Formats: sequence, C-alpha cells, structure tokens
Amino acid sequence: MKHVILGAGPAGVIAAETLRKHAPNDEVVVIGDEPEAPYSRMAIPYLLIGKVGEDGTQLRHGEDHYARQGITLLRGRAAKVDVQTRAVELQDGSRVAYDRLLIATGSSPATPPIPGIQGPGVHPCWTLENAREIMKLAQPGARVLQLGAGFIGCIIMEALAMRGVQLTVVEMGDRMVPRMMGPTAGTMIKQWVEGKGVKVHTGARAEAIERDAEPGLLGKVAQAIGLGSPASSAPMRVRLSTGEKIDADLVISATGVRPNIGFLEHSGITCLVGVLTDEHMQTNVPGVYAAGDCAEAFDKVSGTTIVSAIQPNAAEQARVAALNMAGQVGEPSADLKGVTQINVLDTLGMISASFGKWDGVPGGEHVELTDAANGRHLSLQFSGDRLVGCNAIGWIQHVGVMRGLVEGQVRLGEWKDKLLEDPTQLMAAYLACAQGQSARAHVRG
Repeated sequence: MKHVILGAGPAGVIAAETLRKHAPNDEVVVIGDEPEAPYSRMAIPYLLIGKVGEDGTQLRHGEDHYARQGITLLRGRAAKVDVQTRAVELQDGSRVAYDRLLIATGSSPATPPIPGIQGPGVHPCWTLENAREIMKLAQPGARVLQLGAGFIGCIIMEALAMRGVQLTVVEMGDRMVPRMMGPTAGTMIKQWVEGKGVKVHTGARAEAIERDAEPGLLGKVAQAIGLGSPASSAPMRVRLSTGEKIDADLVISATGVRPNIGFLEHSGITCLVGVLTDEHMQTNVPGVYAAGDCAEAFDKVSGTTIVSAIQPNAAEQARVAALNMAGQVGEPSADLKGVTQINVLDTLGMISASFGKWDGVPGGEHVELTDAANGRHLSLQFSGDRLVGCNAIGWIQHVGVMRGLVEGQVRLGEWKDKLLEDPTQLMAAYLACAQGQSARAHVRG
C-alpha cells in the first residue's frame, strides 16, 4: 500500500508517523512545498523574540529523522488530484501515484485587496522565510503597522511588541479578536493592549499603502549592516478608512487565513469552506482523506461542519485519518469525536479563552459577569441545560472546566439556573454534573 500525504505541517507529520507505526510495511510519502524541514507555524512568534532558533521550530529534530522512520519527504506543490487514476500531479508536471491519499495542505494568509500591499516592506507572518524578513526590519524603534487583530494577529503582535518596535494595530472589527470574543471581552483586550503602549485602531481598514522612493533612517542603518535592501527599507504611509495616515517601516498582514484547496477544483472531491470529511476523516471519494486546517469536520457543539484551524484539532484529525488509511476494508475504523472551537490566548499578559459557540445560539440563555477593575470577565452561553460556549478573561482557573462542559455536552439540570445566578460556580457544576453523567454512562456500559 502506498500512502501519499500532501502537506508537511503538523497534520502531515503526525499522520505519516501514525501510518508508519500501524502499517510498518507500507510506503509513506510526504510532499511539502517549502525548502525547510517540517516545522510548526505556532513556533514562529518564539523565533521572532529569540526564545528559540530556527531549529526550535522544527517538528522533529535530526536531518535523518524521517529517513530513519522510513518516511519519504518530497518537495513539491500539488496542482491537481486525479481520483480516477489515483495520482497527484505536481506543479512541475510530475505525477505521484497513491493507493490512499491524505490532503493536509493547511491554509495560507488571506491577503486583502489593498493597493500597494504586494509591494516591498509588507509581509505576512506565516513561513520561516516571512519570519526572516520580518526580523531584518522589526528592529527596536522601527515603526511597524499590523493589519488584523484576530487570534493569530494577537500572537504576532505580542512578539513584535517584545522586539521593542513602535507598534500600531489596525482591525476592521469593532473590537480586538472579534471572531473569538464578544464586545465586552474584545474591548477589554484592546484597553489592556493600549495600556502596554500599542496603538490600536478598531473599526478601521487600510485603503492604500504608499511608498517613498528613498529609505528612511532605520532603512539606511539596516542597509549599512546588511540587513535590508533599498526596496524593502523604503518608508511607507498607510492610509486608513478613517482618513488617518500612519508612517511605517514595516507592515505585517495578519488578516486571516483560508484553506489551501484550490487545486481540488474539478477533482470530484467535495469542498465547502474546506475539504468535507466524515467521522473517519474520509472525503466523498473512497481512499481520500483530509486533516488539519484544510479539512472541514463535524462540530458536535454547533451541529454543523467547521474548519477548526488549531493545532490540537489538526493532530487528532491526522491521527484518526491515518488509522483509517492503515486499516483494511471491513476492519473497525477510528472515529473523530468531533471538533470544538477552542482558543486560549495570552495577549501581553492578559489571558483570555473562548470555547464553542461563544456568541450563543438562537433561543439560548446567556449570563455575563465583568470585574473591569481586576481585568476579569466571564460570559456563558446555554442551549437548554447545556453550556455551549463561553468567553473568559482572567478567570483562568475555569479554563479546563469550561472545555469539559462544552465538549462533553454535559446536562446541567438545576445547575444551569445556579450558573445563571453565579457563573463563577463552574467547578462545582462540573463536579456535580460531569461526574454524575460519567457514572451513569459507566452503569449503562
């Protein structure tokens, strides 16, 4: 059996190693499109602040690691998949045959259509090559403007702030982290960040990026010590929808990502937002699976399929997909127990968390508690007597309990009313309800 994995990120690597363990005699080929050893994008902020070197971003260490595992690493980018002949065509025209295929191509930055954004001095923070370019320009005192204050943007923002730059953040939403935090929580994060010296513009968007012909002082210094070229060091002015103009030596684009699935057009593999999968991570085409940021899987909390672009979900999806790829027809198969939107974020020292349907469900009940003086906020969303989503700032002792209640779809019974009166009683509710549910399940088993 020949297993081909498209993508050398965390999902691809975990799937390859799972296949090697459970199908020791099968051929395993991983195809990645970067000239780097497989690495974790989540480690890039630590590279920017100097906590790790480039080798610290690598998923596995040792140049011969994959060879010793009997895993073949190829460099290339998929151009199309031919499900009839079971082959992947790469952009260089070569073809790689497969018996079973895993699509783990991840996602790419979604670049907004802003005049000037494709020019020098503007970078996403997505690849190691991006990080190298950013480190050349994000020197202490440099004027850095970041577009986007979502989850990924806030992680990048913290790394930039720790490099000592003059940082300005522009977010189209009316608050920071608008896709994981409600109005109160998002506003609290904004106020906290501004208190740390970061300028934040919410409800604003960049309309154009304009450039000077000559580099500024920092650019000239960078050129003199070999850290930049004249083009990459030229000062810029970013014109906002509010009418303001902001000078910048570096612009970071962090306005979101989209799944890398364009090459699947006309393949017959069903794609919605991502590659649609069943509970076994198999697509509508037998023998073709998907995992990670490009996969769309069932979310038991919302009752819909979602793309959940976080590494823990990618790892579990890859494991389930690989177990099923390694299995034989008719054998018991591994199931994905569902995905839940989970985000825990450290923004310049303010810890926030978001789980499940943090923005609530139609007809659901809601309770919110805010202690602004101590930087704490708790928001709980219910559907019937189940907790389906929550936001939290400061109350970090509840993070594990919130996840357990949301993911476990625990029936709260009378404890729902107690939580509506006092949402800080999450631990007591969990101990009373989750343990009881587990005990009943054990008796039925």
